[in-house]
Amino acid sequence: MLRKALFFIVGLLIIDQILKLYIKTHFLLGEEVNMIGDWFRLNFIENEGMAFGLKWKGVFGKYVLSIFRIIAATAIFWYLSRIIREKKHPLYIFSIALIFAGAAGNIIDSMFYGLIFDSSSIYGSGADATSLFGGSYAGFLQGRVVDMLYFPMFHGHYPSWFPFNAGKEFMFFRPVFNLADSYISIGVVMILVFQRKMFPKKQETVTDSTLVEKQ
Repeated sequence: MLRKALFFIVGLLIIDQILKLYIKTHFLLGEEVNMIGDWFRLNFIENEGMAFGLKWKGVFGKYVLSIFRIIAATAIFWYLSRIIREKKHPLYIFSIALIFAGAAGNIIDSMFYGLIFDSSSIYGSGADATSLFGGSYAGFLQGRVVDMLYFPMFHGHYPSWFPFNAGKEFMFFRPVFNLADSYISIGVVMILVFQRKMFPKKQETVTDSTLVEKQ
């Protein structure tokens, strides 16, 4: 099972990095391409921090965030190894493997992208997309995470009676994310949806002697 989980993780990381490298070397920052109508687009942005653009300011904050990510991913991998040894349900094992692959995918960006890429040119500036090993824009653990998946499926306005943002525009789904982010989300959702299958309750066995006593 460990070998299968490792192959699964490596495959997910390769797919994640291939898409990120393609976007980084073929798109300008802010460039957007419709894939399926208006509701699925490739939109190249770079995320300096955590999910949904949350971040800690400055170089020190970025180091802290990157180190925290590495510690968290190490803990997830240790837990993955443990549940494999304990022969937990395969679906649970692969859900945790998904979460680890997602964490590791974004760590790779933070570790190396600042070293192997120059800063991305902004869309509309007339410049070309950056090239692999074409320069560097940041040091080790200071790279920005590449995001590109954008699903603005629903547009509308909050009702006037709504308790917050009354009358203001809303969009679902607004955040731009990447495959690594989706791995984490899918892994968590699988655990929530299939938890009964992953953690079946042990049925109590009734012995013949117990039946006799009850009679």
